[in-house]
Amino acid sequence: LPVSAAPRALRRPGAAARMEEEEDEASGGRRAAGSPAASARFVRCLYAVGFLDLFGVSMVVPLMNLHIKSLGASHTVAGIIGSLYGVMQLFSSTFVGCWSDIVGRQYSLLACILLSALGYFLLGTATTVFLFAISRVPVGIFKHTLSISKALLSDLVSERDRPLVMGRFNAASSVGFILGPVVGGYLAEFEGGFYQTSFICASIFLLNGGLVWMLPWSEENTGNREHYQDKGTNSFSEKSNNDLRVKSATSRAVTNSSFFQSPWIQVATVLKKIKGIACSNLWDIFLVRFLMSVAILLYYSNFTLALEERFGVKPLIAGYLMSYSSALGVLAGCLLGPITRLYGHNTYRLLLHSSTFTCMLILLYASALSIWMVILSSTFLAFSTTIGRTCIIDLELTAGGNEASGTLLGVGQSVTSVGRIIAPVLSGIAQEFSPCGPPSLAVGLALVAIGIMNTNKQKYCSHGNGKLKNQ
Repeated sequence: LPVSAAPRALRRPGAAARMEEEEDEASGGRRAAGSPAASARFVRCLYAVGFLDLFGVSMVVPLMNLHIKSLGASHTVAGIIGSLYGVMQLFSSTFVGCWSDIVGRQYSLLACILLSALGYFLLGTATTVFLFAISRVPVGIFKHTLSISKALLSDLVSERDRPLVMGRFNAASSVGFILGPVVGGYLAEFEGGFYQTSFICASIFLLNGGLVWMLPWSEENTGNREHYQDKGTNSFSEKSNNDLRVKSATSRAVTNSSFFQSPWIQVATVLKKIKGIACSNLWDIFLVRFLMSVAILLYYSNFTLALEERFGVKPLIAGYLMSYSSALGVLAGCLLGPITRLYGHNTYRLLLHSSTFTCMLILLYASALSIWMVILSSTFLAFSTTIGRTCIIDLELTAGGNEASGTLLGVGQSVTSVGRIIAPVLSGIAQEFSPCGPPSLAVGLALVAIGIMNTNKQKYCSHGNGKLKNQ
């Protein structure tokens, strides 16, 4: 346990105390958990984990539809197998995220990476449609590397630093998503290229598992102790300081012992945590996430086809435009630090403004008269969606509390998975009327999300009002 969570300034007289207070205020969110060198080293390793994860996945995913059709599957069967991943993610995200809260990030992250590697290895041996579908099961259930990594980052850094660190993590992951399709497309040109790509993807996941195994977890544990101590320093009473110290010690003790508990006890604990989230007052945040996710998915759902029908743009040019947007998203992730400082670290206001900007840009795309207006909307949409995605995650963690970060991120991922299932259906219906139907519907959903945020603005105006409240 920390020796004391009381402010150091209280233990120093006169001018020294004032200087100490000023130093603490100036450093603010820059004081991440643990020593700066230890935390920075651990966080950089997690950036590499995120990069390798999406680099491996993006090598294989663009080639999957072509491969399953080459195995003799019809369009309907290919669509059903394609949705299998989203359905399993819907049900597994919350459970795996909560499981990571119980057994610890190290064991859950390593298990997810290794079982995902097994799934991609099976994909590399799939020579029939049935085996192809079977190979998607372990990936659909355990492919939660990014969610657990974000929960771990939330454990490591202060609330003030979290948007900046999350933005950089998303940027590092996006770089992998940009490079992966290029490598996968090159390998696909060779005979048996899909199988080679799948085996390489599995090897990348094994490499990622080795990286996670060698992470300095002792520094992470030290960082968590200092993280709770730092939060205790900024509390308003000594009683809350003691509560935080007790919670920190209890949390570590439970994490160290839970991995060896009976699976039934772990399942019961998971269900209890999920019930706590379900009975909380976070419904508006998750509803906003759902609506904005569906709106953005509707924008991208028929992007290539709509550009060809509206402006005669070839799919290759549309692909370049999407890669251009992804590259700008990386830049937006790197700029999140200055942007959050400009907003005074008011995440809710930044989310409201970015969502409004996203709505306006989708409307501009839906009413575009030339391809140049599409390029303009895509340019700024890459910034607004990246900022909004990071803000909604930060808001979930701030309102729900770090002690349930894995569960919260899992629930958020499940909400997004529902959007992935619903968006293609809504897009198909809207596209029957017009190529501009899906983005027009997206504008309507985004307006509803903005209205909800405006209605609940007062709820998140003062720090602490949005904390998780079980009923």
